[in-house]
Amino acid sequence: MQRNKVLSWLGLATRAGRVVSGEFCVEKSVRQHRAKLVIVSEDASNASKKNFRNICTYYKVPLYFFGSREELGAACGKGERVSAAIEDEGLANAAIRELKQRSGIGGGKYVEQEHSGV
Repeated sequence: MQRNKVLSWLGLATRAGRVVSGEFCVEKSVRQHRAKLVIVSEDASNASKKNFRNICTYYKVPLYFFGSREELGAACGKGERVSAAIEDEGLANAAIRELKQRSGIGGGKYVEQEHSGV
């Protein structure tokens, strides 16, 4: 059930025009501090996962690995998508709540927002 809820929040954010998808657009959104949540498909390549993990950690953006390319693409109303970013704070928080519940049962992974910086 949570899987459908997460995809529903992503679809709602897409209909509101607050989602960007695709590697280049998601990276640009993160760098411009517009992305409030980044979702990368579980079947993404290791290089893509590492890239998003690094950029999201640096810019302190929540990152989850969730779903398949087909599921993310369908939720965005497009073809297969490896990554998507929600740019609306409220919709991102709603999706994060669902993802956190899901991660408690072995679901998505989260990059902590806090750094032990210098």
